[in-house]
Amino acid sequence: MPKMSASEAFVETLVANGVKDVFGIVGSAYMDALDLFPAAGIRFIPTVHEQGAGHMADGYSRVSGKHGVCIAQNGPGITNFVTSTAAAYWAHSPVVVITPESGSLGMGLGGFQETEQLPIFSKITKYQAHVAKHPRMAELLARCFDMAMSERGPAQFNVPRDNFYGEADYDIPVPKIIRRGPGADESLDEAADLLAKAKFPVIVSGGGVIMSNGVQECVDLAETLGAAVVNSYLHNDSFPSDHPLWTGPLGYQGSKAAMKLIAQADVVLALGTRLGPFGTLPQHGMDYWPANAKIIQVDSDHRMLGLVKQISVGVCGDAKAAAKALTYRLANRKMEGAASKDARAKEIKAQKDAWEKELTGWTMETDDWSKSIAKGSKFMHPRQMLRELEKAMPANAMVSTDIGNICSVSNSYLRFKQPNSMFAAMSFGNCGYAFPAITGAKVAAPDRPAVAYVGDGAWGMSFGEILTCVREKIPVTAVVFHNKQWGAEKKNQVDFYANRFLGVNLENPSFAGIARSMGAEGVVIDKLSDVGGALEAACAAQKHCKTTVIEVMVTQELGDPFRRDALKKPLRLLEKYKHTNVV
Repeated sequence: MPKMSASEAFVETLVANGVKDVFGIVGSAYMDALDLFPAAGIRFIPTVHEQGAGHMADGYSRVSGKHGVCIAQNGPGITNFVTSTAAAYWAHSPVVVITPESGSLGMGLGGFQETEQLPIFSKITKYQAHVAKHPRMAELLARCFDMAMSERGPAQFNVPRDNFYGEADYDIPVPKIIRRGPGADESLDEAADLLAKAKFPVIVSGGGVIMSNGVQECVDLAETLGAAVVNSYLHNDSFPSDHPLWTGPLGYQGSKAAMKLIAQADVVLALGTRLGPFGTLPQHGMDYWPANAKIIQVDSDHRMLGLVKQISVGVCGDAKAAAKALTYRLANRKMEGAASKDARAKEIKAQKDAWEKELTGWTMETDDWSKSIAKGSKFMHPRQMLRELEKAMPANAMVSTDIGNICSVSNSYLRFKQPNSMFAAMSFGNCGYAFPAITGAKVAAPDRPAVAYVGDGAWGMSFGEILTCVREKIPVTAVVFHNKQWGAEKKNQVDFYANRFLGVNLENPSFAGIARSMGAEGVVIDKLSDVGGALEAACAAQKHCKTTVIEVMVTQELGDPFRRDALKKPLRLLEKYKHTNVV
């Protein structure tokens, strides 16, 4: 065990875990360790805001399958990590959040930039470690890296700033690799029995398929069964979109083909998905979830089995290994659905063709508000614009989506042929996610085109990170949907509050102009014929280290709301408020 300083032990542990990039904002709390980064071959990427740094670490981990790491100054720098850590938690991203704390001898005295940092993150991390004494620096940091990967979520490493100093004999732990199997034989046998008897099996391919590198195994199982495959919500990259059995995503603004096909299922295999409630809600006027279907759920976390939907069989195992084991078990079985395999293939194709035709012809929304607002507008319909982006998207592109109306509508149009290509804030649903997340993804995969979809409201929260892209030479493309409104919330005021708009209308500057002033490229697009070319040019410019903001001018038409379940028509009992009642 060689003698070294605590900062050296900290950096050596980062090196042992393969850390090449760390996102954050410089701070005196950890500067002794930061000084060693260049000699250790670690790139420190200074960001504009700590939340952006956390989202970058998230995007980095999701595309690479490795840890993402972020660090900041104690106190306010650390509290700025809260939103990004929560997003990483719901995305199951192995982010290590390093949180230097006020000096140990001054805690509780109300000193400068002091707060209790462990309770803040207790519900949005998978593991927390606190360094009470500097000789435990390497041990506890290594455990954070191990737990982030094995538990699939953020781990917090909290260290009082004085513990970066001092000497000790340190043993740098070797990273632990946890390999998971397919699940119990009995559970797999029960699942195989159900699948063999299925007349209309459907597979829901979830995030666990991506995380386990199991897309090919899912393809093999689907082909063995002749089963339609639907993507779980916001995991459009969990099954190749050019495969005949792919039918598109479930959930908000998802694929009608996927919904109509899963509605016919007698057996549903939920592979690597918790079947989150937001991803199975009624959509397009359809309550599509098959009430009488047998459900087989595969998840590496036993706590997810049967949590949201009642299941017939639960398999606690790795999605890739379980899919492989099920394919093996079905190889020599009599499949009761074999006779209808060709008929199912025709049904799958028919539903997909019908949905594609509907999408292509969807030139305007049909509600009264959208029809009135679109009349005479010189700008593009959001759906037509999204279709043009889809057609021009490079085959190996990575796309991140923010939260909001048009970003959510893009769920119908985003298709991917390879995994680790789509990134969203998942169930946390925070604005300001997409742009920094795709920036982190670009650092991890510099040879892949990187595109963020962002509404103009969320763009106001995140466009400062243009400076990070320019300063650090990280070329990405942001497509900003400029419709001068918080569209998702405005739809609620249309549907429930008689078009009384409060806080939803936005007066914006030229986002392209701002981008140019910050050293990036900026273009304004208001014609459908120019959309595809602009995206292609922006992605090509990434090869020349150019970040581009494409400001697309679209109408204020609005897609279906996603919180209809959480709203009611208002009731006004006091006389002074009755003018706001909706009957």
